[in-house]
Amino acid sequence: MSTFTCTDCKHGVPQPGEVTVTFTRANSTVVIKDVPANVCPVCGAWYLSSEMTRKVTEIGNRAVSNGAEVEIIRLKAA
Repeated sequence: MSTFTCTDCKHGVPQPGEVTVTFTRANSTVVIKDVPANVCPVCGAWYLSSEMTRKVTEIGNRAVSNGAEVEIIRLKAA
């Protein structure tokens, strides 16, 4: 469980949840669904761990390298 106050609204305490991340680079858009994150119950702002940020960036970069124009990926939690 998160112990920090949301930096956007300054009221909520983000809780574990899942979000959809959109990764855009050049002419490619990659949508990654079901990404674990801490989500503010007040305003909906979300925060990824450094490990999850790395993973999402790798997935997005791989899709762009493969020539994807638009790709939707559902993240499989390990």
